[in-house]
Amino acid sequence: MASFLLPFLSFFLFAAVYLADSQSFIGVNYGQVADNLPPPSSTANLLRSTSIAKIRLYGADPLIIKALANTGIGIVIGVANGDIPALASNPNSAAQWINTNVNPYYPASNIVLVTVGNEVMSSMDQNLISQLVPAMQNVQNALNSANLGGKVKVSTVHSMAVLSQSDPPSSGRFNPVFEQTMKAVVEFLKEKKSPFAINPYPFFAYQSDPRPETLAFCLFQPNSGRVDSGSGIKYMNMFDAQLDAVRSALNALGDFKDVEIMVAETGWAYRGDSNEVGPSVENARAYNGNLIAHLRSMVGTPLMPGKSVDTYIFALYDENLKPGPTSERSFGLFRPDLTMTYDVGLSKNSQTPTTPTTPATPSPEPTAPAWCLPKAGIPDDQLQSNLDYACGHGIDCGPIQPGGACFEPNTVHSHAAYAMNLYYQSLGKNPWNCDFSQTAILTSTNPSYNACTYPGGST
Repeated sequence: MASFLLPFLSFFLFAAVYLADSQSFIGVNYGQVADNLPPPSSTANLLRSTSIAKIRLYGADPLIIKALANTGIGIVIGVANGDIPALASNPNSAAQWINTNVNPYYPASNIVLVTVGNEVMSSMDQNLISQLVPAMQNVQNALNSANLGGKVKVSTVHSMAVLSQSDPPSSGRFNPVFEQTMKAVVEFLKEKKSPFAINPYPFFAYQSDPRPETLAFCLFQPNSGRVDSGSGIKYMNMFDAQLDAVRSALNALGDFKDVEIMVAETGWAYRGDSNEVGPSVENARAYNGNLIAHLRSMVGTPLMPGKSVDTYIFALYDENLKPGPTSERSFGLFRPDLTMTYDVGLSKNSQTPTTPTTPATPSPEPTAPAWCLPKAGIPDDQLQSNLDYACGHGIDCGPIQPGGACFEPNTVHSHAAYAMNLYYQSLGKNPWNCDFSQTAILTSTNPSYNACTYPGGST
């Protein structure tokens, strides 16, 4: 048995991670650049039927905030970039903003965070950037005056462009152009115990490097991994690599280990123009479905193990009035008629997604007991990659180690079959967990033999 199959007991995926409290890490963005969105009351009912625990607004729409009253759903509201100068220069403006957008609704509407501006630093507007921290402080003071300090947090949202370096993750550094303001922002966040909000998009990383191995790395699918030349850590997906680059940048900035990271946006377009690389229903379902499974596993990242950051998926609905390529209008998890664009297992009614209309799932979804096995004719190097991937993601590969009940026959195919199936069973038996870059298939035939028992059950 190859030496890479070390025990990963600390990362074992217990069934308990699928209980309701684990859903607190899953949020969604609710953009409103559209003219066909459903009524806020319908959206509130939709959210209550899912395991989505938080929603992020880019503004502070009172109809949406009121519709979410008494649902328990956490609400992030946003100060527009254009409002920052007034809030920075006049404490009364900040007090009025809080009196208008928070006080009438809290606590019935569970407002948890106010984001002051969106990707302000990436705008390169030096005047606006210089007013960011004063605006954040005035909003915080207004919350304190309303006896909401500590209950409703204050932060701002950044794009990955604030990093001048991110590859390898250990080299992560903030752009020196922003460093003075960034340090002031992070010192504020540390003092107030507020999160550092960032928008990592493996989707865009793939578009800039459209190789098959990059796609697998971005979609949380089996791949050979990427070793950080600085730390020696092997990364198996782009999401973790991007978050750890941010963690490294924060560490390099000062003593900010206690500042938590929040993913304010991440997602994958399901449709695009003919010249766009990456958008498809299959890729979007794989990214968001595997991301959700990764968050529920509580494995965390190499630099932030054993916990999952609050992550807001982009987006709840398409925004049909957005300019730009088709992909900009094609990130929605749900359609305006409240049906799913594609299923990533967010419904409370079933942990197993229904079969989407387009395209088909990677393999048929049986109703009988099911096991996930390699397709016929898959070469050993691909099976080895599947084996590395599955055993590196928290499952117990002890039975296929020397002396284990499933060690014999000692072949890559046999060991990969056991590991791939255990990965599928442990991650909730979702169709995309039996994809392995289209090298796996579900079967109703129990592959157990002799003393080697393959876990399996009804889907």
